[in-house]
Amino acid sequence: MSTTLCQVMGFLVASLGVGGSIVATAMDTWSTQDLYDNPVTAVFQYQGLWRSCVRQSSGFTECRPYFTILGLPAMFQAVRALMIVGIVLGILGLLVCIFALKCIRIGSMEDSAKANMTLTSGIMFIVAGLCAITGVSVFANMLVTNFWMSTTTMFQGMQNVQNRYTFGSALFVGWVAGGLALVGGIMMCLACKGLIPEESRYKAVSYNASGRNISYRTGPYKVGSGYEADPKARKGTGYEEAARSEDGRRSYPSKHDYV
Repeated sequence: MSTTLCQVMGFLVASLGVGGSIVATAMDTWSTQDLYDNPVTAVFQYQGLWRSCVRQSSGFTECRPYFTILGLPAMFQAVRALMIVGIVLGILGLLVCIFALKCIRIGSMEDSAKANMTLTSGIMFIVAGLCAITGVSVFANMLVTNFWMSTTTMFQGMQNVQNRYTFGSALFVGWVAGGLALVGGIMMCLACKGLIPEESRYKAVSYNASGRNISYRTGPYKVGSGYEADPKARKGTGYEEAARSEDGRRSYPSKHDYV
């Protein structure tokens, strides 16, 4: 029961993590304009992985997608790739995990096969969670670097107006989603241990000889040929039982044997 509960809970937690990664990747608020020096502004800017948006004080919002790929920074493209890889692995892990659930029986699937599938899905969830956490952390590092560079430029008086961007809500969603996928993967790996069948133990089987028991003694004994006739059946010295020849035929006593 504990194994099934751990497996189901891991599946649910990992599902929330994968869903959160999809939502975070699609959100446009990865970076938002810092309003610390100018809290009252007519234009508010925020950016995502796929487009940048501008919201006016009147409530009108205009978003413009990134039409170029080569013009974007390499780290920005790396974040995109990490999030996409994490989502793909998470979805594949969910598909594998559905068939690996112990409460679902598909044909004559053995517990060993379910254990292997559970371990595979758990590894996929762990990798997906690490991809999401890494991608969000790389983007956050880019924001921190640009923020302090913009702050230094403003204090030096080299530029009067400088837009600074800070963490958006998508970053926190991505961190939480990556953590949930990671925890779900660990729970699936733990559930795999309970699904592995115990090693089969072979017990020694004693075989008794059919018929009467034969007692052996350590004293000297005489080895018989196995072809000796029964003493009760003997009627004379000349009437010995004929032995079989090598070719399978019986050899009868000659007339000299009766003398």
